[in-house]
Amino acid sequence: MRYPRAAVFTLMILAATAQAAQAQQKGDYLSEDEEDKLREAQDPSERIKLYLEFEQARLDQLDSFRSKPADPKYDNGAFMDGLLTQFIGLNDELKNWIDDQYDRNGDMRRGLHLLLDTGPKQLEQLRRMQQSPDANSADYGDSLRDAVADLTDTLDGGTQALSNQEKKFGAMKREEKVDAQASKERAKEEKKQTKEEKKQTKEEKKIRKKEHKSGVPGDSDQN
Repeated sequence: MRYPRAAVFTLMILAATAQAAQAQQKGDYLSEDEEDKLREAQDPSERIKLYLEFEQARLDQLDSFRSKPADPKYDNGAFMDGLLTQFIGLNDELKNWIDDQYDRNGDMRRGLHLLLDTGPKQLEQLRRMQQSPDANSADYGDSLRDAVADLTDTLDGGTQALSNQEKKFGAMKREEKVDAQASKERAKEEKKQTKEEKKQTKEEKKIRKKEHKSGVPGDSDQN
C-alpha cells in the first residue's frame, strides 16, 4: 500500500518524536547500535571520533526538521528540543571521556585534533540556528543556548588538553629518541670492544705460534 507523501512525513515525525521522548525518559542518549560501537572503541581517539559523529547526526536531524513544514498534530518543537538535549548529553559524555583519559595519560592527540576541527563547525551550525529562528524556536531556544555554551566549554577544554598532551608526549618521544640513541651507542661500543678483544686474542695466538716455531720459550714454557 502506498502512502501520500504528507502521511509518510507525519509518520516520520511521530516515530522520531517517540524515539526522542523515550531517550529522554531513560536519560539515555545512545541507541543500542551506538552503545555497541562505543563499547568496541577502546582507543581514546576513536571514542572521541564516535561521539563527534553521534553529535553530528543529531544536528543534521535537527536541521532537517527545521526546514520542513510544521504539523499541528504533533509537537515538533518538543522533538527538536529533545534532539538538542541528546546533543548536550553526548557532549557531556565526550567531556567525561576526555577528562578520564587525560587522568589516565591516554594519548588522545589524534582525537583532540579531530575535535578542534569538527567542533567549531558544529558550533557554527548551532549559531546559525540561533540567528535564523523558525516556528518552533521558542520550544527549543533554551536548549539551543545550552548546547552552544556546552560545546564552547568542550572546545576550550579540548584545546588545553591537546596543548598539554603535545608537550607531555612530545617530551616522552624526545626521551625515547635519546634512550634509543644511547642504546645504539652502547651496542656499537660493545661491538667495537668485542672486535678488539678478538683481534688481541688472534695476535697473541700468532705470537705464541711464532715463538714455538723459533724455539723461543713462551711464558708457559719458562714456568
